[in-house]
Amino acid sequence: MGKNVINVEGLGKKYVLGGRTHDTLRDRIADIVRSPLRRIRGGATADPADFWALRDITFSVKKGEVVGLVGRNGAGKSTLLKILSRITEPTTGRATIEGRVASLLEVGTGFHPELTGRENIFLNGAILGMFREEIRRKFDEIVAFAEVERFIDTPVKHYSSGMYVRLAFAVAAHLDPEILIIDEVLAVGDAAFQKKCLGKMKSVSQGEGRTVLFVSHNLASIRQLCPSAILLSGGRLQAAGPTQHVLDLYLKGIAEPEPVRVPDPSGDALTSCHVLAVSMEDGKGRPQSIGQVGGVWQVCFKVRAVRKLAQFVASIKIVTAEGTNIQSVWSEPRDLEAGDYNVLFRQNRVFLEAGAYQMYVTLMERDRILQSFEAIRFDIDGEDPSGFFPQTFGVGVVLNSMETEIRPCPKT
Repeated sequence: MGKNVINVEGLGKKYVLGGRTHDTLRDRIADIVRSPLRRIRGGATADPADFWALRDITFSVKKGEVVGLVGRNGAGKSTLLKILSRITEPTTGRATIEGRVASLLEVGTGFHPELTGRENIFLNGAILGMFREEIRRKFDEIVAFAEVERFIDTPVKHYSSGMYVRLAFAVAAHLDPEILIIDEVLAVGDAAFQKKCLGKMKSVSQGEGRTVLFVSHNLASIRQLCPSAILLSGGRLQAAGPTQHVLDLYLKGIAEPEPVRVPDPSGDALTSCHVLAVSMEDGKGRPQSIGQVGGVWQVCFKVRAVRKLAQFVASIKIVTAEGTNIQSVWSEPRDLEAGDYNVLFRQNRVFLEAGAYQMYVTLMERDRILQSFEAIRFDIDGEDPSGFFPQTFGVGVVLNSMETEIRPCPKT
């Protein structure tokens, strides 16, 4: 490790809620166009209020260091990366960076949709300050890593999100930036590509001495790749130091999960049956947002049968962050009288790999869907101390691996 290449001192970023900011020329022009429309509508808008996305952030990163950035949604992680990437300016404080920076913050960052993959590679290299010959030497390696040989001369607007990310990461990692900044965007790729990206980030940091700042909700990837980490909470720096210490603080802070938003019922759900509440719980019935590999967990949701139901079935589907269906579970069909019921899905040993997941809830009557929605986003962390290590990616869908129960809610 050498000198500091990232220095952040007293950094803050303020936005005006309900007000108008003019960060760019486009913002100014848009405001001029909207002003007459507001007057025509009689339009006094709500009083503007200050919102600090970041406040008093101070830290440094040394050359060759790999640092994980963790925190809940809305903690300020993406705002911090945008400031470090020079996409937006801070309101207070300063951030100094020494060296060329390559950022991968969202699908298609830095790509022009009308240009081909080949043209975008050379464009991004030029933006990084590289000579054409340097880019040409790396070209074949980039294309091979991204696995887009057949489509390299196709405009990238026709690429899938996975192809976008593969090419964008390959460009960012191979065109010799001194600092690589990567947001959660890698979750779009499949499991094999994520594994390849993690290997590449490890090689560029350890073997080539480049600095990596990595944001992910996949705590297993943070633990595997990053010797040190930074925890943001509510726009402030809560902790910085060894990864395990920071992750312990993070896990302790999210022991109480955020409430699940259940959509208002409509159509068949409104007149037949709908979900009132959903929670993911540990083996003792305590709400949680992170399960442990090999541990006990359960999913409980309360449903309301508006009328008598025939052959009612409740089901959950668990998919990976990139959309691969891993687990599907459903209850035995049964008739229900009108009333409120608790539906419980329980598993005595979580077999999912460490990572980020989404859970969908579906209610059916005689194979007709009454309601279906994404209910929970959650994480699975750790390894089973008994040595059990699940291998779920790429092996198909596991069906009915949980105990199910439907019981009437106690009358109050």
